[in-house]
Amino acid sequence: MKANSQRVKGKNFRPLHGKPLFRWILDALLAIDEIDEVVINTDARHILAENGLVEGGRVRIRDRKPELCGDTVSMNLILADDIAAVPADTYLMTHTTNPMLSAETIHAALARYSAGLAAGTADSLFTVNKIQTRFYREDASPVNHDPDNLIQTQDLEPWFEENSNLYIFSAPSFATTKARIGKKPLLHVMDKMEAVDIDTPEDWALAEAVASLRSPRKEAAE
Repeated sequence: MKANSQRVKGKNFRPLHGKPLFRWILDALLAIDEIDEVVINTDARHILAENGLVEGGRVRIRDRKPELCGDTVSMNLILADDIAAVPADTYLMTHTTNPMLSAETIHAALARYSAGLAAGTADSLFTVNKIQTRFYREDASPVNHDPDNLIQTQDLEPWFEENSNLYIFSAPSFATTKARIGKKPLLHVMDKMEAVDIDTPEDWALAEAVASLRSPRKEAAE
């Protein structure tokens, strides 16, 4: 959780539909009993405190090392530092910028990952958006369809977009690839509106709209 952001200034602490952005995902994580501890890796401990969040209970705040700060630092380097400092059987990684990610989806993904791990068919999981539409290259040549034979888009081969909402893995799988996605990952499809990831002002506006639809404020009685 960074103090600064490039395209939406101060977004991690900016109010979204009545509460700071970081509280949305934190509340979802703390609602899941299987999660023993939520570790926040940040360079903004003081801003969290200003917003009423201090370390305690199931929340641990880790101060991000200076060499791991900055917009160009790979998240895998930050994860490697967390794994070295916080031993665990299972790691679940998400972002403050995923406010619509629900406790129900997280719980379902954990159960699916655990089943895949037990069966030996998976070593990690990440969330995706399922897309069935017509793609073109920059030169207008078709990628995944025949323009002369227009079949229904729902009959096209589905493609899957990594949506940066949720990653589940173990220390051994991370060690194998040096990344949050292992050698045998499961793709976990999410609802498109739930998968909002805030990178731009347009993303913020979309998140506000989805939040209004999903948890409308109660209007004061006249």
